[in-house]
Amino acid sequence: QVQLVESGGGLVQAGGSLRVSCEASGRTSNFYGMGWFRQAPGAEREFVAAINWSGAGTYYADSVKGRFTVSRDNAKNTAYLEMNGLKPEDTGVYYCAARTRILFTAPGRAAAANYDLWGQGTQVTVSS
Repeated sequence: QVQLVESGGGLVQAGGSLRVSCEASGRTSNFYGMGWFRQAPGAEREFVAAINWSGAGTYYADSVKGRFTVSRDNAKNTAYLEMNGLKPEDTGVYYCAARTRILFTAPGRAAAANYDLWGQGTQVTVSS
């Protein structure tokens, strides 16, 4: 089965930068998009960013727009999330998720229900 594996998380100081990666093993021919979500302790999982698997469309939550950049390398079956100007509020477990169905089942790319393949998550901690 195709699998998503995140890496690159860690502990960084406020104002620092970090890049997390999401590598897919197996077939990605049915990938239509990749999303990034995060979950802080005691909070609900929230949308961070998304990118189409083909084309140039990128999408960001208001809280990270201008600081985070989502990208992909199809040859490596890998998506990236570059995080700059990190804040303590960015702390959480970061998950990547693939959209493997072309039709949306919920409105908008921010809806977790539109993603049906998830990684295990990687911890990002921002200290002050």
